[in-house]
Amino acid sequence: MALRIERDGERGVALVVLDRPTRLNAIDLETAGELVSLWRELRFDESVRAVVLTGAGTRAFCTGIDRGVEVPQPPSPYAVDDPLLRIGPKANDLWKPVVAAVEGMACGGAFYLLGEAEFVVASREATFFDPHTTYGMVSAYEAIAMAQRMPFGEVARMTLMGTAERVSAERAYAVGLVSEVTEPGGAVAAALRSAAVIASYPTEAVQGTVRAVWSAKEAARTQAMAQAPALISLGNLPPDRQAELFGARGGGGEPRVR
Repeated sequence: MALRIERDGERGVALVVLDRPTRLNAIDLETAGELVSLWRELRFDESVRAVVLTGAGTRAFCTGIDRGVEVPQPPSPYAVDDPLLRIGPKANDLWKPVVAAVEGMACGGAFYLLGEAEFVVASREATFFDPHTTYGMVSAYEAIAMAQRMPFGEVARMTLMGTAERVSAERAYAVGLVSEVTEPGGAVAAALRSAAVIASYPTEAVQGTVRAVWSAKEAARTQAMAQAPALISLGNLPPDRQAELFGARGGGGEPRVR
């Protein structure tokens, strides 16, 4: 199993852990399938009224799709098969509140998950970045997800700068991506405290509020997501060229953290 779940029935909170620390909690096809199944299961679990999502270890929350995953693509510039599109709670019709707790790196495909959490708690040592452009890939779904949470200029800078720059937890807090910054190792505990408070309230009111907040931005998000497949198909380099660029990185020095 690539996921670990701990249920606190007394408080009504579930802790979901991406449990692939040796792969920096990157998501392979098995993990993607487990996430889909778990979110759909939690829809029916009345003992769980709020969820905290995190990654195992302190090096990374999630580093997106595992580089070893091969996903065949249809021969059309208007269609993209993306195994991460369904990994988020909202994509699986789960409207119980989800709080993300970030330690270490959160990058690339991690934004599919962060983009569908209600809010994000991060350790002071957390960093956020999007490597797509560095390796000749279009950041579409990730950029759209972050555009719902960050000012336009901040999203544009993060996605265009690629691996050359990382957004610190303090900067992420300043621009609204993160709602609370903790000391190192404290993100999960802080997220669990918030989730427990939320879970103590009447669930109908909580889930109604979640849906109301999401409805405020859903139309723009849906329209933007509809354009993503064509942009990715037309803008991505072939996989072998992406692999060359990925392998060539290493001599460029440490990324700047701001």
